[in-house]
Amino acid sequence: MDLFTHILVAYLVTFGIVGFQPSYLAAGALAGGLPDADALFFPLARRFPILRHHGITHSLTGITIIAVAGAIVAPMIAPGSPWIYFLVMWVGGLCHVLQDAFTNFSVPPFLPWSKREVHLDADRAINFATLIVSVLSFYLLLGVERNHVPFAWYLLTVYLLMAFFAAYFAIRIAGRLRVGAVARALGDYPAVVPTGDPFAWVLLSETAHDGRVRTTWARYRLGRGIVDGPNAVEAPIEAPPHAGNPTSADEALSWSYGIARKASRVIASTYHFGEAFVSAAGDWVAVWYSLEFTAFGRSSAVRVTFPAGGAPPVVKSAFYRPRHPAF
Repeated sequence: MDLFTHILVAYLVTFGIVGFQPSYLAAGALAGGLPDADALFFPLARRFPILRHHGITHSLTGITIIAVAGAIVAPMIAPGSPWIYFLVMWVGGLCHVLQDAFTNFSVPPFLPWSKREVHLDADRAINFATLIVSVLSFYLLLGVERNHVPFAWYLLTVYLLMAFFAAYFAIRIAGRLRVGAVARALGDYPAVVPTGDPFAWVLLSETAHDGRVRTTWARYRLGRGIVDGPNAVEAPIEAPPHAGNPTSADEALSWSYGIARKASRVIASTYHFGEAFVSAAGDWVAVWYSLEFTAFGRSSAVRVTFPAGGAPPVVKSAFYRPRHPAF
């Protein structure tokens, strides 16, 4: 999850443990964000992989070391119990690890003793809904309300935020459990991908055979079941020899798929699907969309245009809005 949400959730959990005690709240919130400081180890991580992002700092060992350091240093900055500082910073770090494991970003909780990674795939790595709520919450708590409103208003804001995140995580977990059961019952979809909508999921299957890739996907909505699909698209990994312009959507997709994979690492490394159509200018257009990198109704995609006059195809990578209404 994003850094703002990590810090805010750790703040809220710390509040639930110690109440309104600013020093402990600050320590817990700080610990909620510190595991991502492993980004500073990037040069060393090449030599020592344990220091990579989502490495040792995202383990129980890492958060314990951070909490011990905090228990020693924090009382020198703001008077308080070392034991309580240790507790809130350990819990804040644990919140971070659990939130990352909640997404498709796997974490190794038992490093250095075990390299086994854990991920629930219940949410996106970066969800703009929680990001926006978290950023606005910090503005509200630290800017608008701080020393400007009655204490009861602050408490109400904190409790409302607690209720929001409790409900959000509950919906995500319920959705993941239910869609996982549906995928197992159908037997055709080994992958389940959450969307930006906490109620919507994509069930996926991708197979490669004889140099061709076939992607099948269906859209699931919590409480309604499969609402669209299955949809399937198949194309050769390498563009086949061809001349002139495509004469059908299938040809446009076949000719463009190899081009799209070479143009975008996102398309080559994530689940994806394609659609083709004739533009107003008479050009055949094929667009390959990632099913995993999406935001605000748009998807990371490669658009390949075959000009009607027979000129070489024009390739452009950007975030496009799919024409398919159910995506």
